[in-house]
Parts: sequence; structure tokens; C-alpha cells
Amino acid sequence: MINKLKRKFLIIGTVFMFLLMALLVLIMNVVNYREVTSDADAVLDVLVQPNLPFSEPEFPANPQDISGFVPPGMSLEVPYESRFFDVRVSADGEVLQSDLSRIVSVDNDAAQEYISAALESGSDRGFIGSFRYAKIADRNGTRILFLDCGRKLDSFRSFLWISVIVGVIGCLAAFVAFLFAAGKIVAPIAESYEKQKRFISDAGHEIKTPLTIINANVDLLESDGEKEELADIRAQTKRLTELTNNLVMLSKMEEAEHTLQKIDFPLSDLVSETVGSFRAPAASRGLGLEADVTPGITMNGSPDTIRQLVSVLLDNAVKYSPDGGKIAVRLSANKKTAALSVENPTTERFGEGDMKRIFDRFYRTDKSRNSETGGHGIGLSIAKAIAEAHGGNISAAAKSDGAFCVTVSLPV
Repeated sequence: MINKLKRKFLIIGTVFMFLLMALLVLIMNVVNYREVTSDADAVLDVLVQPNLPFSEPEFPANPQDISGFVPPGMSLEVPYESRFFDVRVSADGEVLQSDLSRIVSVDNDAAQEYISAALESGSDRGFIGSFRYAKIADRNGTRILFLDCGRKLDSFRSFLWISVIVGVIGCLAAFVAFLFAAGKIVAPIAESYEKQKRFISDAGHEIKTPLTIINANVDLLESDGEKEELADIRAQTKRLTELTNNLVMLSKMEEAEHTLQKIDFPLSDLVSETVGSFRAPAASRGLGLEADVTPGITMNGSPDTIRQLVSVLLDNAVKYSPDGGKIAVRLSANKKTAALSVENPTTERFGEGDMKRIFDRFYRTDKSRNSETGGHGIGLSIAKAIAEAHGGNISAAAKSDGAFCVTVSLPV
């Protein structure tokens, strides 16, 4: 249990840090990309203005000649530094005029490819390769201006890769930090849990002694004649003894994954034998007990604890089935796992949260699961502990036909 808690802490912490870093990287790069786009559009807004002084071959020497065309906050040098080409096309896509004097990396053939791509796009602005384009329609056709954003896009890509690498390094660093911190954080819980286990084990042994003495005294008193009161005492001491043994068993099983003495044994035979031992109790209640067990299934584990797991499931099925019902036991296997299911009819109504808590200690779905049935509400907790100690898992489901089914998956 403590090891699982450490793993959960490590996984949750690492996943949370990964999501946080991914979100930060995403936000930074989205903002960076929007800034690149916004800057490019601001330059295009300047370049598409008619009658620009710097659209002529000779740039004006006086910066004041262009100050009215450049918005506040933009350097007057930006229009001169920008590399772009300008074309005008007719309604049918024919190039009427082109100006490639402000760029050397694009010839007429390349320009035609950019023009075709811009005309085929459905938007007035966008990126084609490393060029940001703007389309302006007027009565003389369509003017398309292409701005070279190669350097800014290269900077954006460099920032993207650097931020991703930093994010990955941050996640790895967080994983290492969580790995070292998990033990210290879980240590108080582990100490408390160990004390709880020790208390249950010690208390169980201490309780057994007075129970044994009480039973011995009941035997002496019964030698003078059996009385109803003595029978009640014996029944309750037996019930308390079973509960004590179950609590001690559960305490041991919850950390028994690496301490169980495991051997190879025939699982099919074990299940069949256990089912056979429950036929008489089932028949006394008028219950049918059907078994569909695939022969030849073997597994590596503890035969005694697996037998107890099967017994717990069958005992529950017999106790909580209405008279005259049918209990179905199935065992099948594939290459890696064996699936054991025990299904029985029930008159109980399960709420949405019942299936999540059905394996909790002392949990009862309703008042019908009380001491009158002879149970303690701990059997399914033991079954879960046994399954997990063998590296398997257990689940419960309420079917639409009113049946209750518990399924155990065990490695084979």
C-alpha cells in the first residue's frame, strides 16, 4: 500500500508538472507567434499604403518625408529594412504588374508560385512559406504584397525548440525531485500505517486469548446442561473470532506482494474443488450453483490465499442471493491472465457510488447487509487484498438484469 502511495504521488506530481510546463511552453510560443504575426501585419499595413515615398527606386533622404506613413511606435527604418515584393493581378489571375526590386531571393518563377498560392487561399492574409502576404482588392484588380519574415520565423522556431528543451529538462528535474521527496512526504503516513497494522495484529492476538477462555468456560457450563444463553455466547464469540482473524489476515495481505510463498499450482482444479465445497450450503437455500471452469489453467501464487479469495466470493454469493436463485462461476484464461467471475442474483439496489466503495472495509450498500447475514463487510476487502498481492485486480458490477458480478483478473 505504501509503495503504491509513493508511485501515485510520483505519477501525479510528474504529470501535473508536465501539464504545467506544457501549458507554459504553449502560452509563451502562442504569444511569440502572435507577436511575429502582429509585427508582420503592422509592416504590411504600412507597405500597402498608396503613394509611399519609399516605393520609388530612390528613397527620400529626409525621414520626415515618410513619418506620416509610419504609425507611432514603429521605427522609420522598418520600411527600408523590410524585404518584400509587390504584384498586381487581374480578376482571372493574370499578373498585370510586379515589382521584385526589394528582394533578391525570389525570381519571376518563384513569385508566380507564391501568387498562385495566395490566390487559391481563402483569406486576405496569411503565411506562404516564410512570406506573410496581404491581398487588397480594388477596381484595377488585386494587389498582393509579400513580406519576407524568414528571420523572425527562424527566431520563433529557435525559441520554440529552446522552450521545449527547457520544459523537458524541467519535467525531468521535477521527476527527480519528486522521486527523492516521495519517501519523506509519505514517511509519516507509512509510520502511521505501520502502527495501525501492528495494533491490529497485536490486538488480534490479545483478543484471541480471552475468546479462547470464554469458549472454554462455555464448554464447562454446557456440561451441566445446554442453555440458550450459552449458545448465544458461543455464537457471538465465534463471530468475534472470525472478525479478528479476518482483520489480521487483511493486515498481512495488504503488504504481502513480496512476501507470499508462491508456487505453480492448478488454478482450475482449485476453483472446481472450492465450488464443490459450496454446493451443500447453496442447496440448503434452494440455490443453483453452476460452474464453467476451463481445465488446465495454472498460475504462480499462494494456493491457500487464492482458495480463500474464491471462498469469499462464493460465500458472499450464497449469503446475499434470494432463495431459489442461481449462482454462476466462470474461469477462463488467455496468454497472460486468468479471469474468474462469480455472478449471483440480488435484491439490493446499488447507487452510483456503491461500486467504488464496495471493496472498502465494513462497507455495506444497504441495511440488508447487516450482521443477520453472518457477514462483517470485510470479505471483499480481503478478496481485493489477495488479488492485488498476486499482481491482479478485482472489480464489481451491477448488471441490468439485477445480477451482481465480481470479476478477478490474475496473472498466469
